[in-house]
Amino acid sequence: MNTVINEDKMNALLGRIVVDFGAVSMAPLVLIGDQLGLYRALAEGGALTSAQLAARTETHERYVREWLNAQAASGYVEYLADSGHYRMTPEQVAALAEEDSPVFVVGAFQVALAAGRSADRLASAFRTGQGIGWHEHDHSLFHGIERFFRSSYIGHLVNDWIPALSGVEEKLRAGAVVADIGCGHGASTILMAQAFPASQFVGFDYHRESVQEANERARRAGVADRCRFEVASAKDFPGRNYDLVTIFDALHDMGDPAGASQHVLTTLAPGGSWMIVEPYAGDRIEENLNPVGRAYYAGSTMICTPCSLAQEVGLALGAQAGEARMREVVMGAGFTRFRRATHSPFNLVYEARA
Repeated sequence: MNTVINEDKMNALLGRIVVDFGAVSMAPLVLIGDQLGLYRALAEGGALTSAQLAARTETHERYVREWLNAQAASGYVEYLADSGHYRMTPEQVAALAEEDSPVFVVGAFQVALAAGRSADRLASAFRTGQGIGWHEHDHSLFHGIERFFRSSYIGHLVNDWIPALSGVEEKLRAGAVVADIGCGHGASTILMAQAFPASQFVGFDYHRESVQEANERARRAGVADRCRFEVASAKDFPGRNYDLVTIFDALHDMGDPAGASQHVLTTLAPGGSWMIVEPYAGDRIEENLNPVGRAYYAGSTMICTPCSLAQEVGLALGAQAGEARMREVVMGAGFTRFRRATHSPFNLVYEARA
């Protein structure tokens, strides 16, 4: 073993570790800022002192001052040294204060903290090879996952992804029947229902509590007349002759994605399409050794792989499976056409047809 330490490499590594330590420490503070409305109040108030922000949010000034300084050191807010005020740039507002922004990122911090609560269970799973079911996680994970992925869906689903599919947008505008599998809280399903009022949408998920939440959200969004949610798995969801079946960021989580693919094939109408949205990934490990791959590999270790291993077959594709592996699974299930329709910085979008 080489014990000679390169000082430059050591300093670079320690610098990275300091950055990561700060990032981990910031995660709960980001969620506190979101929960107490600190970001929103600062975004609405313009340049504020810590006392003014505390007064607006009915919080304690000394806590708020320390929180603001941590935010400023992270680049999440700006500190105006000449006046002692703090403010948010338009970019910071979009990322941290606007729930419906396509770049809203608070959900990512929520996912990281929620997944970390299973660390002891996960350490045991490393030894035994057993899985951890989706339903076994802290419930804050379900909300975090929705908020994290919803931002990408807001930014791309209607404007980019659906138009990239062959003839699907036209069908949806005319009136189609759509099944959204592994729908969670229904963010993707509801966004489609809002964009295409002539079509009918049904979301399926095996997690009963998520289905209940999704139906409530559809009611609040005013689309319950054309958008409903039911409890069912990807291998047994009911219905036939769907013009479009969708699975958003969930196929790799399934224990038997090949079996799910086979079932999807039996439910499509003639000429129907299956849209598969997956985390962005290259086919080779070295292609994913970057910030996006780092985040997805970490999430896959804590959430996706254990989820698959908790189910029958337990194929455990992982969040960084890549296009070639997905093509193998889908084509092996009997589909004759599979293509990458489009992509975004965080997602790959595939279209499969019979």
